[in-house]
Amino acid sequence: MKKRLAIIALGAALAPAAQAQSCLEPDQLLALDTRYETALQIGDVTLLDELLAPEFVWVHNLASMKENKAQLLARLGKGPGPMKQRRSHDISRQRLGNTAVLQGLSSVEKWNPGGESFRTLRYQFMRTYVEMNGVCRLLAVQTQKVWSSEGL
Repeated sequence: MKKRLAIIALGAALAPAAQAQSCLEPDQLLALDTRYETALQIGDVTLLDELLAPEFVWVHNLASMKENKAQLLARLGKGPGPMKQRRSHDISRQRLGNTAVLQGLSSVEKWNPGGESFRTLRYQFMRTYVEMNGVCRLLAVQTQKVWSSEGL
């Protein structure tokens, strides 16, 4: 009986520490999301292959395009495209159990043809991360263009 109580007490003592180490905690999740943004910018398909859930889906602007994991990796494998910079800002986070949703704005600067000037596009995004066995995976992304230096 004493051994059982000791094990229960130890488990209760370790539970908050394990919870604090969750990849869905604000600082850890924002760092992971920054890695995702960087991987998109530079076309790091190795990182994305590891980060994206097998069931991943990205619904683009006005559902103009939907990509699954294989399609996104194939597109980025051809080269990251004419992107100059990409950054997320004004981010909020909601969490329920093993799922967290990030919502915010992503500003993307793309080179114009010729590479001497660029345009800026701003997207509203929602990204859904799920923690499974201590590892966070990006399950879904939805983006909607809300502004462009060229006009909507």
